Amino acid sequence: MEVLQNLINQTAFFNGTMDWRSYVMILVAFLFLYLAIKKGYEPLLLIPIAMGMLLVNIYPSIIEEGGLLHYFFMLDEWSILPSLIFLGVGAMTDFGPLIANPKSFLLGAAAQFGIFSAYLLAIIMGFNGKEAAAISIIGGADGPTSIFLAGKLGQGHLMGSIAVAAYSYMSLVPIIQPPIMKLLTTKKERAIKMEQLRPVSKLERILFPIVVTTVVCLLLPSTAPLIGMLMLGNVFKESGVVKQLAETASNAMMYIVVILLGTSVGAKTSGAEFLVPATLKIVVLGLVAFAVGTAAGVLFGKLMCIVTKGKVNPLIGSAGVSAVPMAARVSQKVGSEADPTNFLLMHAMGPNVAGVIGTAVAAGVFMAIFGV
Repeated sequence: MEVLQNLINQTAFFNGTMDWRSYVMILVAFLFLYLAIKKGYEPLLLIPIAMGMLLVNIYPSIIEEGGLLHYFFMLDEWSILPSLIFLGVGAMTDFGPLIANPKSFLLGAAAQFGIFSAYLLAIIMGFNGKEAAAISIIGGADGPTSIFLAGKLGQGHLMGSIAVAAYSYMSLVPIIQPPIMKLLTTKKERAIKMEQLRPVSKLERILFPIVVTTVVCLLLPSTAPLIGMLMLGNVFKESGVVKQLAETASNAMMYIVVILLGTSVGAKTSGAEFLVPATLKIVVLGLVAFAVGTAAGVLFGKLMCIVTKGKVNPLIGSAGVSAVPMAARVSQKVGSEADPTNFLLMHAMGPNVAGVIGTAVAAGVFMAIFGV
């Protein structure tokens, strides 16, 4: 009986490590798993996050010093995993649409308005400057940059909430964006067909990442880990002389990093730390930032449509948030609903890639402001 009593006391039900908040977060983990497996919402992100969430709410010591996921999370705080994610993204991304249509940079920049509006709103809601800056990056729908900036600004206590909010909105892009896009555009605007993009030479593709790295890092040196890794991956891809490195960065390494980053992020969502008023504020601020960024991109797209006398479909402006390539696919989907023969994907990839660069630049601006 004594042996049985010891066994029972060691279970999660009776060892004193769980309360009602832990059970709530376990249910949230189950919801994330359902959305990832059944609905197909970004399973590569949501499954590791959900499993990390499940583990930490059953066995909190797994994220404490000495626990397995503690060491995974240290790689987040040291900005290693976010930077490696950017390396993989660069190796997978085609910058051709952005090079062919440089005006896409303007749409990518317009979508960053959500970040700075969320920063001001977070200040109003009582967060200090660094906290507000870390939270506001959620508006770019860019999980790695959100984690990177939170670590650089010393906001580890908010990293779990920020990362989960950022990755949740990334996975929910197909649900959140279309209503905003349809509200701000007419069917006639959504049906606009854009001219085919010009061919981009190999020399342009090779020079682009090198020039962007040089210019951006000279102006904002603190962006070097993100911009540098993003463009390094792209140089691997476009140079054509290191195919093994490009394949490794975009496949094996990328998947390993996603596993480490996803589980460690999920493990920062223990019920005691996550279910607090600040988390609710962060979730709301992230949604507002993302919605404002989407709306700003679409409205700037409408302005470009007017200036070009109907040559720009405003829908591509919504892709200015940096959820690559999901936001571009959403622009394509909404456009094809208005006209099944409309093909906007490549046009939307320009603002989408510009958004990745823009969000990293926004993070650099905040680091410069706070002297990091």
